[in-house]
Amino acid sequence: MKVIVAGFSKTGTKSMVAVCNELGYKTYDFIENFYYLGKDWNRLMSSGGTVEDFKRMYKDVDATVDAPSFHFWEEIHQAFPDAKIILTIRDEDSWYLSLKKQMENLDRNIMLKILFSLTPIGFRMYSFFKNLNRVVYGHNSSRPRMNLSVSNEMLLRQIYKKHNAYVLKAAPKDKLLVYNVKEGWEPICKFLGKPIPNKPFPHKNKSASLYDEMMAENPIAKQGFVQLSYTLLVFAVIAALCFSFYRR
Repeated sequence: MKVIVAGFSKTGTKSMVAVCNELGYKTYDFIENFYYLGKDWNRLMSSGGTVEDFKRMYKDVDATVDAPSFHFWEEIHQAFPDAKIILTIRDEDSWYLSLKKQMENLDRNIMLKILFSLTPIGFRMYSFFKNLNRVVYGHNSSRPRMNLSVSNEMLLRQIYKKHNAYVLKAAPKDKLLVYNVKEGWEPICKFLGKPIPNKPFPHKNKSASLYDEMMAENPIAKQGFVQLSYTLLVFAVIAALCFSFYRR
């Protein structure tokens, strides 16, 4: 592990995934943490664990971004004390409004609700989301609405501020970069000792468009919707057979 992005979700984390990938790091975002390490994370979030767990989980990973790893940045750093820590930040008001918009967009997505309720990967996601939302946000999720409730604005703002304040206090100063993605390539490349890429800085998940970007770019997300397609096909066949039988 070389880079731990300790910034809260919706502080430019999808841009940071693209940055880390561009700089040559093998990077685990939220979806990789779920897909490859979900059993470990569920156990850690339910029963606890040790530094040795993180050493094993991330021994072949260069960078980790977004939930749930940002919440456990300190324990991951204990496992990899030479890793550098990046605290991505943004204005609190714009952070909350962006989080609220993304959760509302996801909540309106009927296909996601069907995915969560009827597919094998959806059942795995339920356990993961349930633990994640409870541990990080103090919120209990339920099917088919497994995304975060944003109705308690005061609580979410408190969680966001406390997280940032703790990282600033506890992270080793010589290993920490406080960073806003609006600053572009220069500060992050200087901090990581990497040359600045000859391409525009990647600004991802603009306008809380997480679903569209994941479906366009992430093979794990695409796999989930392949499962959904098969599930819907099976239901359609069963419905057709039942209708045919009924007509006889």
